[in-house]
Amino acid sequence: MTSPPWSGAASHEQLFVLLTGANSGVGLGIGQRIIDEFLASRSLSSHLILIPTTRSASKSRDTIHSLRAHLEKVANTSKQLRSRAGPGYDPQSAISRVHILSIQLDLCSLDSIYGAAKQLVSGKVSDPTGLIEDVKIPRIDSALFNAGIGGWSGLDWLELAKQFFQVGLVQACTFPSFKKALPAAVLDQEKLLGDSGAHDLKTQPPELAEVFCANVFGHYVLAHELLPLLSRSDSDEPRGRIVWTSSVDAGHEHLSFDDFQARRYKPPYESSKRITDLISLTAELPSVRKVSAPFFNSHSTADKPIKPRFYLTHPGVVCTPLFPLNWFLFWAYWCAMYLTRWLGSPWHTVHPYVGACATSWLVLADQETLDALHAERVKWGSAASPLGHTAPKMTEVEGWGWEGMIEDRETLRNDPSAGVLRKLKGRKWDAVDLTEDRRAEFEDDGRRCWEELERLRKAWEVALGKEKGDGAHQ
Repeated sequence: MTSPPWSGAASHEQLFVLLTGANSGVGLGIGQRIIDEFLASRSLSSHLILIPTTRSASKSRDTIHSLRAHLEKVANTSKQLRSRAGPGYDPQSAISRVHILSIQLDLCSLDSIYGAAKQLVSGKVSDPTGLIEDVKIPRIDSALFNAGIGGWSGLDWLELAKQFFQVGLVQACTFPSFKKALPAAVLDQEKLLGDSGAHDLKTQPPELAEVFCANVFGHYVLAHELLPLLSRSDSDEPRGRIVWTSSVDAGHEHLSFDDFQARRYKPPYESSKRITDLISLTAELPSVRKVSAPFFNSHSTADKPIKPRFYLTHPGVVCTPLFPLNWFLFWAYWCAMYLTRWLGSPWHTVHPYVGACATSWLVLADQETLDALHAERVKWGSAASPLGHTAPKMTEVEGWGWEGMIEDRETLRNDPSAGVLRKLKGRKWDAVDLTEDRRAEFEDDGRRCWEELERLRKAWEVALGKEKGDGAHQ
């Protein structure tokens, strides 16, 4: 077997990044931004191995061609890269340090999820364009869970007008109440099981709603199956990172435990993002660890006690085809987003590349920086100034605050951050200050989310006959 092109680099100069939903929108922007910032910040001998996932081989090829075209453009035009390397700079030297592979993954098919995890953990991965074939992935440094579906049908025009006149353009365009959600579709077993087939089931598993499975549960199962690549045996090794993509608009009102998968009366997309917030921010809390611990444990990682850590991010408000609009409304929406940013909103990043800021930072920041900031306790949003300058910004989460701490108004007014990075900048119009009771409720909701997700994961493992061994089942 031919050695991969990065084999000559030291282990600490290899960065392996898995990215779901990478073929368009924010996912493609994340891939582009990571390439740019990796080349601009890491050593000139380091290598990036980027593994975008898509639902088909043709989409994987298209995604790789798009990312490679971006890489070649940056390598040939970036003054920063030329300055770093000196007068003898060769664009090919930068291009040769970025390697893009891909696998197919359908997050609404458990058969596909288990198959993709098995391929990554114990199989071989290739570049479907033919440049790199059949290489073994030794670890994953960051798994970026970006893929998802919206589940909306259009706009409620009366509600739009009402909210606009009640709270103004900036708030209405940041926390819209006028998006019409489609009824949540329940996935049939053929979709979930793929080639496995319903006849192989050991027991009848619970039903799964489409948006819930694509946005949360599919990633949840994938993360558990990838523990062999995300866990570490030595504390000196860089800790694995699981970076969840949430939404700026994921409030307490969007989740009901009587309708956990948002099949009846809650908006499925916003509900799935509230669950994402809850599991990410509570994963390591002492009161939750008892129910979250089984997720991080696996027979195949018994010799790897250092488990991956959850991080949470959102792209701000980005114009993507995720929301169904015709060309004229999309253009009007795009104009409104820019106007909202010029009026002072920090959250209107508009372009996917700008919205990728926070995720790219979480991938490339050194562990000491993240630990000093207690970054796992923060929802990091991509923020943009009126002139388009970007930076990761702490986001208020209902019931959690900005860092899981009680902060009074005086403390918030004395926030040392500047400009759009100030905590109170971009706050929702009806936000209330965090109290001990609300903080305790958030923690309890997080525990309940973990319990339900673990119940579903284990029930499907039993149904599929995979409960005897955890982590990329054979």
